[in-house]
Amino acid sequence: MGGAPLTACLLALSLAGTVLAPGCGAAQGRLAHKLLHDLFANYSSALRPAEDTERALNVTLQVTLSQIIDMDERNQVLTSYLWVRQAWLDAHLAWDKDAYGGIDSIRIPSSYVWRPDIVLYNNADERFGGSMETNVVLRSDGHIMWDSPAITKSSCKVDVSYFPFDGQQCRLTFGSWTYNGNQIDLRNLLDTGDLTDFVENVEWEVLGMPATRNVVTYGCCSEPYPDVTYTLLLRRRASFYIFNLLLPCVMISFLAPLGFYLPADSGEKVSLGVTVLLALTVFQLLVAESMPPSESVPLIGKYYIATMTMITASTALTIFIMNIHHCGPGARPVPPWARRLILHHLARALCVCEVGESCGRPQREGTGGMGPRDPPGEGVEPGLCPRSRCLCHHHAVLSSVGYIAGVFRRHRTAQRRAAEWKKVAKVMDRFFMWVFFLMVFLMSVLVIGKAA
Repeated sequence: MGGAPLTACLLALSLAGTVLAPGCGAAQGRLAHKLLHDLFANYSSALRPAEDTERALNVTLQVTLSQIIDMDERNQVLTSYLWVRQAWLDAHLAWDKDAYGGIDSIRIPSSYVWRPDIVLYNNADERFGGSMETNVVLRSDGHIMWDSPAITKSSCKVDVSYFPFDGQQCRLTFGSWTYNGNQIDLRNLLDTGDLTDFVENVEWEVLGMPATRNVVTYGCCSEPYPDVTYTLLLRRRASFYIFNLLLPCVMISFLAPLGFYLPADSGEKVSLGVTVLLALTVFQLLVAESMPPSESVPLIGKYYIATMTMITASTALTIFIMNIHHCGPGARPVPPWARRLILHHLARALCVCEVGESCGRPQREGTGGMGPRDPPGEGVEPGLCPRSRCLCHHHAVLSSVGYIAGVFRRHRTAQRRAAEWKKVAKVMDRFFMWVFFLMVFLMSVLVIGKAA
């Protein structure tokens, strides 16, 4: 089959090991060409290469995850870069390696041999692009190994209930499209996908890729169809979303209770609440644009909605308290229960004091620390005035002085009443400020605790 030169090359190969003698490379090339011609002289790549057509052909599958290109949560599509390895036995492509100069394996185009039609069942690519047309490794015992890279788009059910602290489970299901389990027995080579060459993703952390073999009987056919499902376990890296979505929301939320601390005469109490509400609405729209329109509301979305509800309530309470503050002199007196509960107990607990008043010593009723004290001459009976120093014995003068004193007394009472309502509003402002601070703190702790 090669004459004397071939015999000399084989003898030189056996003596020199891996060092080729001159002219042996050409002999090996001629042998490989002859081997390829002999193997495919009467070979058809259209038929399943099984010696017994009643027996299933064993095909092993192994998937290597190289890179996660994109996770589209809104369309629920995972784009990944995979290396797919398939191996099977072709009984029609075996040869005696000693008869061909010890050639144990050759690499040939994959289109030359029969290939199992293994496809990704949950493919979401509109072009349905398959694996790349790479070479196969054909061994002398008939075993074929086909490694092909593929960029796949697979459908993935995305659960964003705990966004941005969520984890996803994306399944990659491989199986034959036309051959049933009686013709091809598809099995996974390992119990997990290969992650040794995985390129780390900036958004997702891969926790594992277990593989399971399933045998499913579909409604269209009575034969079983085996498949291999790789479950990609992903966990989102939440640092980006914490610093860009969550922390700004928390800081804006803590601004809302400070609206109660603003003086009522500043005119900015309501505008602060509306501004904070608009800012949170912008963040809510940013989250909604990237999330799928599903019934499950993300965790950060629930936090935004709760915070917006709280800010709406605080703005409504601010309007109510400002109405109390601006009651004016014509308002009714503060009810006794409100004076006792708000002006005494709450004011002392919240340390709301006026100028010259101590938090531990509430003001006395009647004076209230508001306005000037009674003039020393007011309230003195006319009969007590010495006749030599006043004109109280004149009825006209007495009537005028009494009228002026009454007007002054009513004016002072109205001022005291308005000042009491202003203090009621101030105490309520301080009370609701601490209540809403506590609510914001509890909501933030609940969100972090639920995410953990």
